[in-house]
Amino acid sequence: MPGRLLAIALLLICTSVTAALPLAVEGQPLPSLAPMLERTTPAVVNISTSIQTRLRSQPLLNDPFFRWFFDQPRRQQKREQQSLGSGVVVDAQKGYVLTNQHVIDEAEEIRVTLKDGRKYTAKLLGQDPEMDIALLQIPAENLSAVKLADSQQLRVGDFVVAIGSPFGLNQTVTSGIVSALGRSGLGIEGYENFIQTDASINPGNSGGPLVNLRGELVGINTAILAPNGGNVGIGFAIPANMVRSIMRQLVEYGGVERGVFGVTVQNLNAELAQAMGISGTRGAMVAAVQPGSSAETSGLLTGDVVTRINDHAVSSAGDLRTQLGLMRVGEHFALQIVRDRQPQLLRAQIADPYANYVPGKQLAPDLAGTRLGTVVDNSHLGSNSGVAVGKVLQDSPAWHLGLRDGDVIFQANRRRVKSLDELQAIATRGIWHLKLRRGDSLVTLVSR
Repeated sequence: MPGRLLAIALLLICTSVTAALPLAVEGQPLPSLAPMLERTTPAVVNISTSIQTRLRSQPLLNDPFFRWFFDQPRRQQKREQQSLGSGVVVDAQKGYVLTNQHVIDEAEEIRVTLKDGRKYTAKLLGQDPEMDIALLQIPAENLSAVKLADSQQLRVGDFVVAIGSPFGLNQTVTSGIVSALGRSGLGIEGYENFIQTDASINPGNSGGPLVNLRGELVGINTAILAPNGGNVGIGFAIPANMVRSIMRQLVEYGGVERGVFGVTVQNLNAELAQAMGISGTRGAMVAAVQPGSSAETSGLLTGDVVTRINDHAVSSAGDLRTQLGLMRVGEHFALQIVRDRQPQLLRAQIADPYANYVPGKQLAPDLAGTRLGTVVDNSHLGSNSGVAVGKVLQDSPAWHLGLRDGDVIFQANRRRVKSLDELQAIATRGIWHLKLRRGDSLVTLVSR
């Protein structure tokens, strides 16, 4: 009798477990991702690029004088490099394809291969290195596209699927969960608010989609954290809401024109939150306000805690910085803050960091395509007066001269320059030599 009772009990348990499983999912007898993937994978593409690198046998030949002395031609040898990544079609009618900026960086030709084998040369519509997003366009018909989801609705533990071309293996699918949200401070990109996932992401997955179980795009896979470059279950994706905002600007303007706000913020801890009368540690505390900045004009004060920007609840200092980075010059927005334990609403605007700069073409034809201003440059190299370079338009004379955003010019044609007037006096006859600071390095540019 006891054995019979045990058998009945086991049968009841098994029946209960079996009854808890779905009998069918989209017509399938067992749960399966196959129906969703059949709809989604046609929108996932393989991206390959060609990059021509210039070769010289002697570094001295960078100098025009040495090239002339040794009777060396200006023509340089070239070597083609290949890059491989992934992308996803987000607009079937217009042929828009999203990928990472680092996948197509400096490419002279971008080739897109669809799941059905069709190949196209893509047009680069715009890119944003700070967010690592690029928008391509292909002249294809009968495309499939993936819908962008609201990534704000993601929760830790949600199931996600990564699709791409790791190691060149096209249409590879891996699955996992959302491991964390709002990851920042990793030093991977200029603005970070990553989705972390344990779905396997490897080299070649960059630019491919991270989708939910409905096949909606929740993120663009962009990086892995691994000691040896392989997958260890820690991958990162750019949230769809950030992607949507950047894509809108790339479509309309071909780039992202970021401004400045003039505020330094820090994360809240439990002690600060309690002292400010805030429940929890969500928000960003203002550590400093730059005098004369847009932040000061808005009325923001040191010690304020920013809890919301427009309709977005601020979770951390990094989150606020990212939200400000998504805005264009001149854009107005609302800040909800807590000051002296009382909530307040402030109105603010993103300022133009180059408002006092002048167009380079006013100084010399070689400098057309950028804006320039006089600055006192403070860096580890010391405190030096120079000419600051604003945003440089691609394929402009300034771009071909070698100038890039954020450069500070100290010499032109081997003569010291400290002002726009000095640079103009030298540049009117053409520029063949520049010495400048770029990041933490001194760089010399020689015209070919």
